[in-house]
Amino acid sequence: MKNITGYLLLLLITFQSFSQVKIISWNVENLGKSKSQSTLNFIANTVNNYDVIAIQEVVAGYGGAQAVAQLVNLLNQKGTKWDYRISDPTSGNSYKRERYAFIWKTNKVKLKGDAWLEKKYNLEIDREPYFATFETNKKNFTLVNFHAITKSKQPETEIKYFKFLPAEYPDLNLVFAGDFNCPESHTVFNPLKKMGYSSMLKKEKTTLKQKCKEDNCLASEFDNIFYKPNTLKHINSGTILFYKKFESLQEARKISDHIPIWFEFSLN
Repeated sequence: MKNITGYLLLLLITFQSFSQVKIISWNVENLGKSKSQSTLNFIANTVNNYDVIAIQEVVAGYGGAQAVAQLVNLLNQKGTKWDYRISDPTSGNSYKRERYAFIWKTNKVKLKGDAWLEKKYNLEIDREPYFATFETNKKNFTLVNFHAITKSKQPETEIKYFKFLPAEYPDLNLVFAGDFNCPESHTVFNPLKKMGYSSMLKKEKTTLKQKCKEDNCLASEFDNIFYKPNTLKHINSGTILFYKKFESLQEARKISDHIPIWFEFSLN
């Protein structure tokens, strides 16, 4: 009897761990040819324990897609098979055109169909979001990868269009992730909140200062993940203070001026 109970418990734990997904979102500043092999290896080691990676600020020109491919190659050398998709360049002005990337463990999630850039609001949103639907344990969620215009250009003028996306895709379980250049307390997020969306982080800074003041190295509440608790069960979440592994903030900023944020959940 004990053996059967133990087996069933192990089966339950295995099933639960299989149905849980860990996603990580990171604005890796200017991910392209300027990133050295050692920098890419540091990034790979940082994200390796997650199942799905959403990256913002991949360089649109030569070097961006190549850097993502190099990163995936490094991840594949660590014992798990990864796949990836890179968006076309966004349609905004050429100075700020970028690509997005999704990278995922093939034994954990499966890409349903293809990933796509949102075209309906591409004139209103400078770097239109990049969508991908993933299946795990026969349930689906759709990651919406986004990088808003800078704070000085008023990102709320773009984010206000997000309230239309759930109706645009009524059959999709949308999870908004990325760099919003705007805190979750801003009123522009109120329509999403009224639809039942919650922010993963509250009053948590995610960008690096130019210089630390004592132990205070973080500047702004820009990165976040918005999800619906009635479709996703929050298990755990947080940020990765990767800069603490460097002797100076200047060295850390060669990786990025943002820290990664992560979210572990199961699908209801």
